[in-house]
Amino acid sequence: MAVTSRRIYAEPAPDEGVPVLVDRLWPRGLRREDAGFDEWLRAVAPSTGLRQWYGHDPERFDEFRRRYLGELEEPDAAAALAHLRQLAAAGNVTLLTATKDLTISHVAVLADLLGS
Repeated sequence: MAVTSRRIYAEPAPDEGVPVLVDRLWPRGLRREDAGFDEWLRAVAPSTGLRQWYGHDPERFDEFRRRYLGELEEPDAAAALAHLRQLAAAGNVTLLTATKDLTISHVAVLADLLGS
């Protein structure tokens, strides 16, 4: 099992496994027929309020992570996270996002939780 991440706009790797979009919003400029993912798990993405508060400010990442982990305990998010764990247990999974900096995004937190 391997959990990787990439921007949804980047070319997929041949061995990336199951591609899963983990953003709440549809990626700008991407047509649905060009999306190239198997599942879209909106419920595992940060809430709109948290996402807007954070604004991908590196100085806020630690607090964002703490708040986001709290959101992942809510029923819908916890169910989506459990499904993601099942996918990861079955084989390779790639977390897809439109976020520019993956290292300070919710994808980094998810990959950490999934044990990448």
